[in-house]
Amino acid sequence: QVQLVESGGGLVQAGGSLRLSCAASGRTFTNYAMGWFRQAPGKEREFVASISWVHTTGYAEFVKGRFTIARDNAKNMVYLQMNSLKPEDTAIYYCATPGQSRSTWLRSQDEYKYWGQGTQVTVSW
Repeated sequence: QVQLVESGGGLVQAGGSLRLSCAASGRTFTNYAMGWFRQAPGKEREFVASISWVHTTGYAEFVKGRFTIARDNAKNMVYLQMNSLKPEDTAIYYCATPGQSRSTWLRSQDEYKYWGQGTQVTVSW
């Protein structure tokens, strides 16, 4: 059974930083893309960042230059370093992984099969 568990969320002031972590278990994740998504209150869930198993990355325009995704295949971990946080970054952040191995990073939610429970990030003025 594939499990994804996010951690690292919390309350931070605008301009601050947080580092989210996602611990994966239940299979070997080396050959699978990993992604981060977020959902703000009253809004649709949206793509934030993704990383392929060969460490190529893709980002949503609104986080480019501020967020960095990384992974440690040996530990089955994926991270999201978030800097220069803004109040509009407030959301529940989800980690996800697809059901099939792909060599590229993935933007579409439809590509992802397994999801974590999410971690709350709140950015205040």
